[in-house]
Amino acid sequence: MKILWTSKAQSDLGRLYAFLAPLNPSAAARAMAQLYAAPEKLFANPRIGEQLTGFGNREVRRILVGKYELRYEIRDSAIAIIRVRHTREQL
Repeated sequence: MKILWTSKAQSDLGRLYAFLAPLNPSAAARAMAQLYAAPEKLFANPRIGEQLTGFGNREVRRILVGKYELRYEIRDSAIAIIRVRHTREQL
């Protein structure tokens, strides 16, 4: 199984970094490092995250990384990170 970052998730990371970096570059770098590292724990147990409803037969879950939410989908041969947001944001 491998980790895939969708274009939306990558765009989310870019947007979050662009918001944080002017305010606190070191905090922005730390947040990005934590967000990129977080999916590694899904290799051992992909279903550790809370399952979300409203996605039909897709298995979409979320994990919290500090004040950020990573939404991911368990697929046949990969875990796809589909969105990243601050918990105060709405998707």
